[in-house]
Amino acid sequence: MNKQLSSLHDTIALGDALIDPLHELIRSQQLEFIMEAHDGLSAAVAAQAGFKALWASGLSISSSLGYRDANEASWTQMVDVVERMADASGLPILVDGDSGFGNFNNARLLAAKLHQRGASGVCLEDKGFPKMNSFVGNRHPLAEIDEFSGRLRAVKDSVPAMVLVARIEALIAGYGLDEALTRGHAYADAGADAVLIHSRRSDATEILEFARQWAGKLPVVIVPTKYYQTPVSAYREAKISTVIWANHNMRAATAAMRTTCGRIMAEESIAGVEGEVASLEEVFGLLRYDELSAAEDRYLPQHT
Repeated sequence: MNKQLSSLHDTIALGDALIDPLHELIRSQQLEFIMEAHDGLSAAVAAQAGFKALWASGLSISSSLGYRDANEASWTQMVDVVERMADASGLPILVDGDSGFGNFNNARLLAAKLHQRGASGVCLEDKGFPKMNSFVGNRHPLAEIDEFSGRLRAVKDSVPAMVLVARIEALIAGYGLDEALTRGHAYADAGADAVLIHSRRSDATEILEFARQWAGKLPVVIVPTKYYQTPVSAYREAKISTVIWANHNMRAATAAMRTTCGRIMAEESIAGVEGEVASLEEVFGLLRYDELSAAEDRYLPQHT
C-alpha cells in the first residue's frame, strides 16, 4: 500500500488510547454515513465519491462471489475481499461479520484476521451460525444473550483496537422493543462500542422509538434499507450516530450489468452501449494506473 493510502489508516493518539478514524466517525456528534462496497473497484468508487468509511456488506460480498447470504461464503473469503477493499480505497472499513462464523473463538479469530488485513471495525449480529439474511423468511432464532455477550467480550479482549458494533436482531425476529433494549444494554456491558438496531418494517417508527428509549447510552447505527423513505432529518433529530447505505453499490451494479448484457445480446454490438458505460480511462484512473506508469519510469531500465 502506498503512503497516500496507508496514511488514511493511521490511528489518532488520544491520551493513552489509540482511536481509529472509524471510532471517531461512530462517536461523532453529527450524523455520519457509511457506504457499502463489495470489492476493490466498488470501494474505490465510494472513496472517489467522498464517503469517509465503507461497509463491507456480507450480502453484497456473498452475492459478488455467487453465494447466498447464509454463510455460504467462508470467513477467509470475506477477509480476502476486505483486504482488497482496504488497499483500493484507503478508507476505514466496518465489516459485516455476520454472527462471527461460530462461537467466541471463531469470532475473535475473524476479528484478528480482519484487523491484520486493514479493517477498522467489525459488526456482529446476535444470531447463531449459520445465519440467514434478515430479509429472507421468518425463521430467525436469536442467540442467548449471555452467549452472544461472550462473543463480544472475546473480540474486544483479543483486538481492543477494533471498533465493535453489536447488531440487535430482536425487532427482525419479532421479539419487540423491550427485548431489543434488554439486549442492547447487555451488549454495552460486554464492551460494544456501538449498537446497530435493525428492522425490516417500511417505516422507521420502531427504530426511532428505540433511539428515544436508548437515550444515548452508546452510539446507534442504523441500516434503512427497508424504510428508505424516512427523511434523514428524522435520524438527526433522534440523535442517530451513523447510517449505513448497506447494499446499493451491489444492487446498482446488478441492474447496470443486466441492462448492458441484455442490450449487447439483442443488438449484437457494443456500439449502442459504449457511451453509457464507464470508459477504460475512468477505470484506469480509479485504480491508479498513473502511479504504475510513473513507477515504471523510475524503476525499470530506460532503453534508448
